[in-house]
Amino acid sequence: MHVPDYFRKGRLLSVRSVAGQVFLLQLVVVIVLVAATVAALVVQARRQGTQAARNEVLVAGEVFANSPGIVKALDGPDPTAALQPRAEAARKQSGLDNIVVATTNGIRYTHRDPAQIGKHYVGPYKQAVHGKAFTHIVTDPLGLSVYAAVPVFRPDGSVAGIVSPEITVNNVNEEAERQLPVLFGAAGGALVLAAGGSALVSGRLRRQTRGLGPIEMTRMYEHHDAVLHAVREGVLIIGGDGRLLLANDEARRLLDLPADAEQRRITDLGLPDATAELLSSGRTVTDEVHPAGERLLAVNLRSVESEGTTGSVATLRDTTELRDLAGRAHVARERLRLLYDAGVRIGSTLDVVRTAEELAEVAVPRFADFVTVELLDPVLRGEEPDGASTEMRRTALRGIRDDQPLFPVGELIRFVPASPVATGVSTGRAVLEPDLAASDGWRRQNPERARSVLDYGIHSLISVPLQARGVVLGMANFWRSENGPFEEEHVSFAEELAARAAVCIDNARRFTREHTTAVTLQRSLLPSELPEQSAVEAAFRYLPAQAGVGGDWFDVIPLPGARVALVVGDVVGHGLHAAATMGRLRTAVHNFSTLDLSPDELLGHLDELVTRIDQEHAAEGSDTPLTGATCLYAIYDPTSGQATIARAGHLGPALIDPGGSVTFPEVPVSPPLGLGAGLPVETAELHLPADTRLALYTDGLIENRDRDLDTGLDLLRQALAHPGRTPEQTCQAVIEALLPARPSDDIALLVARARRLDPGQVAEWDVADDPTAVAPTRAACARRLESWGLDHIAFTTELIVSELVTNALRYGTAPIRLRLLHEPNSLICEVSDSSSTSPHLRRAAATDEGGRGLFLVAQYAQRWGTRYTARGKVIWTEQSLHPDATEPPAATGEDLLDQWDDAGF
Repeated sequence: MHVPDYFRKGRLLSVRSVAGQVFLLQLVVVIVLVAATVAALVVQARRQGTQAARNEVLVAGEVFANSPGIVKALDGPDPTAALQPRAEAARKQSGLDNIVVATTNGIRYTHRDPAQIGKHYVGPYKQAVHGKAFTHIVTDPLGLSVYAAVPVFRPDGSVAGIVSPEITVNNVNEEAERQLPVLFGAAGGALVLAAGGSALVSGRLRRQTRGLGPIEMTRMYEHHDAVLHAVREGVLIIGGDGRLLLANDEARRLLDLPADAEQRRITDLGLPDATAELLSSGRTVTDEVHPAGERLLAVNLRSVESEGTTGSVATLRDTTELRDLAGRAHVARERLRLLYDAGVRIGSTLDVVRTAEELAEVAVPRFADFVTVELLDPVLRGEEPDGASTEMRRTALRGIRDDQPLFPVGELIRFVPASPVATGVSTGRAVLEPDLAASDGWRRQNPERARSVLDYGIHSLISVPLQARGVVLGMANFWRSENGPFEEEHVSFAEELAARAAVCIDNARRFTREHTTAVTLQRSLLPSELPEQSAVEAAFRYLPAQAGVGGDWFDVIPLPGARVALVVGDVVGHGLHAAATMGRLRTAVHNFSTLDLSPDELLGHLDELVTRIDQEHAAEGSDTPLTGATCLYAIYDPTSGQATIARAGHLGPALIDPGGSVTFPEVPVSPPLGLGAGLPVETAELHLPADTRLALYTDGLIENRDRDLDTGLDLLRQALAHPGRTPEQTCQAVIEALLPARPSDDIALLVARARRLDPGQVAEWDVADDPTAVAPTRAACARRLESWGLDHIAFTTELIVSELVTNALRYGTAPIRLRLLHEPNSLICEVSDSSSTSPHLRRAAATDEGGRGLFLVAQYAQRWGTRYTARGKVIWTEQSLHPDATEPPAATGEDLLDQWDDAGF
């Protein structure tokens, strides 16, 4: 039987006791600290004394050398007679040991010992002869002496002589010696306190063990242990840190605990998540049922706190006879899953109506048979509600059948004061109507429709206010017809579901309120031609205003993974300043794009850049800030057809499907650049089928003095609504339809037609989290390259795939995925995993075991890099297939060995 250590502490300050050992340790620590402090004081006193002596002799020499009449005395007929009295007087007054005045040849004129006058000066005085004062330290048997040599300058700048004060540094340890009594006194006091504390600890241990000695405590422990393991109820003792301290035999059997379960965390024992969370929570529960394999366990948990320590004691009973509780546990789990799904699905867009529809879709049929959502009209317009109102518009309706007799979507409903909705609005709490047939207030709303609803079979209702920031935005109504009536236990769940939806609806309302009506422009220095890429076919138009060069701009930027970035932006103002500013922003966008940032991150960095530029201009007194610059940034992936779009104060894009239908998709708008103040930038995800055209433009195209924004958008829709046009033809048609006779603002237009990568040119593999998966993955790549006719780069590609997959297995986290993209002029290899750790290219030392694979990848790939995703990162390489590309030749075995040797393998 193991007896804890603290049961064996009996004697007060015995060397074998913990208190005695602690006291000895404290004694050693105090002695070491005292010795270290004395040494530090001595070293510090010596250093400070030497430096003070240097300063003193140098100042004394400077004062004496610059005293009145010193030059005249040196050049006089008898310098000694004139200077010796003055030197002695100065020496005695200053407390120096000696003041020597000598010629530039080192012959003394003054000295403390008159016998030394006229003799040659011994010491390094040559530097002072050249006009530079200095100090010199000499250590001799008498102690430490500090000399100074200070030149005496004539009015013409020549050196007339040398003044050399001297001082002996004595008693440098006096300061330390003065502090030693205090130090030793403090050390003695610390030892006294340590002894007293150790005695108190020992006495406290005796009191805690009730005065029992080790033998008695051991016997008591054995008796308790026998009882604990004899009972047929599981017992767990859990520490405050979540570790299992003790488990009896029954608990091990019920929970199937491993042999080494004790001293391990509850969450590491392989228990079901809910059970582990409960046992480690420390909260108080009674007969809470949890499944454990085929058993249902009733868990009782109580927290224990004693003498500053916390923990909990859990008891477990096998309650297979309580199968009805299992049903309740299943319902609770389903509700938790429903709340989780609601958090994921509700608020996927920043549209108020769609968010209300998502709430209804989530709740039907898992919680209710029908769900209706009514919102206040100001909320639908994106405005702040001006107060509680019972007049609402039905915004969403979802049910298990479509023939229900409830009010249709779009209906403006004025709820009577006695109705559940009006009661919920006034109280701010959910209202339960378990039996609608007995609810007079609900039937008063519309007696005829109420009869139809009851005849249809709807019998129960919960009305919950949608509240955010204490403001009622609307109501959510949950109806049942097929399932049993709602009960009190359902109300709290309905409130939780509605609270999550209300926050999303309020966010959508805020973003709906934001719009772009006053975007001014500036931009020049546009690209002369679009870069080569295969994701889109693009064309552009740029027309400056009659006032001069402005700040509208656009760009097409190829990105890794066959993707492309489409950019348009505006800068306020006209003239050279606007052109230079546009150049800075365009360069910044290019630089940020090389980091492969997402649209929201890129606009966030661009916002910070504009803010810094504005601060620089303000510091320089410039009155031309950039605040008001706007930008729209989109990334299109031809492999999935997904476009991710974000905008900062800019107009949204136009989307033309292959049939010629034009829409203006809702893209969340953020403040203009320089005004973001650290606010997050929202993005929109659009799916672009092949041949879909995306039009990006600035407001100079659709708005001018004679045409408002809505009219311009209608004209743009008409100009774009023609199927089969190329981007070049589309640009020409839009300019002809919308260009005013006298443009007052710049116009930038970029039209891109989406291409899709043939699925046959994309190969993807899921890589098992096992080092043995590298070989079959490499073989699969070789077979795919052969089918693509790329045998000439197969060896190089296999090397790249091996290194990237191996790195992902070694340093990344699952899931790991490999993708090959066969573009017309390049082969792209991508390996993704869930880790955010990025590899770095380095030259490995001869003794390093790793660090060479990425070096070889960089040698054989034309380009490589890393991009981050929402769930990890992607390491990509690009190999050129263009016949004129300057790429390393396909590697052979001998080439690889040579590269291996050069890399230091």
